[in-house]
Amino acid sequence: MDYKDTEAAISTVTYNRNEIEAPTQNIYEAISIIAKRADQINADLKKELVDKLDEFATYNDSLEEVFENKEQIEVSKFYERLPKPTAIAVSEWLNGKVYFRNPETE
Repeated sequence: MDYKDTEAAISTVTYNRNEIEAPTQNIYEAISIIAKRADQINADLKKELVDKLDEFATYNDSLEEVFENKEQIEVSKFYERLPKPTAIAVSEWLNGKVYFRNPETE
């Protein structure tokens, strides 16, 4: 999934509790689902970042030489500016993009 084009908030936002709990009718269940989705998003972003940073990795045994790679710094800064995984998960939840099911009620 492409998290770079998300409309999630970059800073702190206050949400209407009724909107968050509306799909499940239980605020605790909704928060649990959002938290699990945020964990998935975080894992995806971390894997993507590590893959991109591995392109710049140099494998030598010399501890004396440390190089600053401008492209590596730009990639890191880009990922730091992205919205946090929880903000992306809440945005997806409120827009109805998160699939969930409860096996106990089925």
